[in-house]
Amino acid sequence: MGFADQRFNVNLSILFTELPLLERPAAAAAAGFTAVELWWPWVDSPTPEQSELDALKKAIEDAGVRLTGLNFYAGRLPGPDRGALSIPGEESERFRANIDVAADFAGSLGCGALNALYGNRVEGVDPAEQDALALENLVLAARAADRIGAILLVETLNRPESPLYPLVTAPAGVDIVDQVNRATGLGNARFLMDLYHLSMNGEDLPQVIAAYADRTGHVQIADNPGRGAPGTGTLPLEELLDELAKAGYEGWVGLEYKPGDRPSAEAFDWLPADVRAAR
Repeated sequence: MGFADQRFNVNLSILFTELPLLERPAAAAAAGFTAVELWWPWVDSPTPEQSELDALKKAIEDAGVRLTGLNFYAGRLPGPDRGALSIPGEESERFRANIDVAADFAGSLGCGALNALYGNRVEGVDPAEQDALALENLVLAARAADRIGAILLVETLNRPESPLYPLVTAPAGVDIVDQVNRATGLGNARFLMDLYHLSMNGEDLPQVIAAYADRTGHVQIADNPGRGAPGTGTLPLEELLDELAKAGYEGWVGLEYKPGDRPSAEAFDWLPADVRAAR
């Protein structure tokens, strides 16, 4: 087993960002990858012009890569925001306006996973009110994902980098997943297990894998410290991915790491070129 036995995709919102958005799918393909994922690319617009959506779709198709994951609108990301769906008022409305736009775009490319970032706590707002709003919006998102045959992902972040984000443990994220599945009866909400974020929270990663691999719909990796490529920190990522495979996980592994002070194309030397194409 090992890295060569995984199905990797490249997150084009953190890698290849030195290039314009429409050039990134081809750059990932040139590096040997056949699958990509994205945060919502239009930070200021949950409902971009159809021409912008069409241009990105064409860039992905022309590059010959597959879009395997897409975030719903999440506010200013990267930046101070960590999602919009639990934020009362305009941000929640923007999230709702985005739901069908994101789902339709994902569906047009055969994308099977949509990630909904929960959003930060808001000073002066009752957390219970935010949680109730979040569940309402996640139910809507789960139904939209189901409409295109996709899963809905709920992600845990880390407290040091996201101190206002309430989902900073694996159990907290899985609890939201369970709430959404109970509310919809669809069973298509799944946990996004980001090993970097969980390690930053000091969680026991083998224990998390053993407990939640069966409810995990997507995995993302970066090394720690530094959020760099595998091998730049101290996380035993190859061993952890082997543990996930042994626990039954057969999904994608998203490369969501920073390339460091080098072009993104040079940040994959840890993975032999002949095993980068998804099998």
